[in-house]
Amino acid sequence: MSHQAGDIAGLYKEHTAKKRTYIMVGFVLLLVVSVLSISTGSVDIPPQDVIRTLAGDTVSTTWDSIIWNVRLPQVLTALVAGAGLAVTGVVMQSILRNPLGSPFTLGISNAAAFGAAFSVIILGAGSTSSRVGDAVTINNPYITTVAAFVFAMLVTMVILGFSKVRGTSPEVMILVGVAMGSLFTAGTMFLQYFADDVQLASMVFWTFGDTARASWEELGLITAIVGASIIYFTFNRWRYNAIDAGDETAKGLGVNVEKVRLWGMLWASLVTAIIVAFLGVIGFVGLICPHMARRLIGDDHRFLITGSVVMGALLLLCADTMARLMMQPYQLPVAVLTSFLGAPTFIYLILKGRRI
Repeated sequence: MSHQAGDIAGLYKEHTAKKRTYIMVGFVLLLVVSVLSISTGSVDIPPQDVIRTLAGDTVSTTWDSIIWNVRLPQVLTALVAGAGLAVTGVVMQSILRNPLGSPFTLGISNAAAFGAAFSVIILGAGSTSSRVGDAVTINNPYITTVAAFVFAMLVTMVILGFSKVRGTSPEVMILVGVAMGSLFTAGTMFLQYFADDVQLASMVFWTFGDTARASWEELGLITAIVGASIIYFTFNRWRYNAIDAGDETAKGLGVNVEKVRLWGMLWASLVTAIIVAFLGVIGFVGLICPHMARRLIGDDHRFLITGSVVMGALLLLCADTMARLMMQPYQLPVAVLTSFLGAPTFIYLILKGRRI
């Protein structure tokens, strides 16, 4: 019996070690792709010079300016935003027990976009410019973030309300999210209709998710919120595992399912709001990355949360780099590529009708 128990323990250690290996490989890939992303663009910089510049050496004042003022903030923004969207997706899929859950598919991103547009146009929290590279400047990021969060929470409360209705299926909840997303998209269009020409052009451009528009200050605020959410979700990883087994099972294990679900959606909405407020709507990252991570490391949230964070950061960084290179010297908004990638995946998940 002890020999058999030892074999089981050995297999378990091997199984968990394999998952940790996948995550470590992902971190290494993140470092490599980050350096390559900084080095490529309309002006190519050798990777070794990128590393030297990041280490503090001044190889070239021109390259110094390009790296520190343009490319490094954009790369870090892509990493943080991708990680934030992915971790909110994996948590939503768990607490709602819905494989199609994500900030985009549930309409939370659209509601946050409406809130941000409302703050910029109605509350005067942002200034508009006709320059394409700086279409909207957020004067008061706190008002914009609060407005985006309030409307994101409104959709969250509606979805949670429907989740409490007995017999509500995951498909019905997705339809509710689609309906709410459509409603707030119409609201954003309504605001745009009454905007002047410059505001209209600015807001249409702003709705295209783009990592290039975040400054160092905005990146710091996004990083603080995303980092705090990841810590919170990691502390609750065992509760999410319990909820995956069903609400009754989780309650039997002592989990306050309603509280976990409410606070999970609160944090997910806050992360979505802060990203949308500064970067615009970046769709499908929160839907795709958790499923990609599941294929590699399984459903255990002890590893799945970290794996999804790495996968989200890597996916959005790769998409952002491709968007920068495809139409040089112009830069395609990264949300265009993520939508092209996400739409077929979304259809596949609907047709398959189960977790992958």
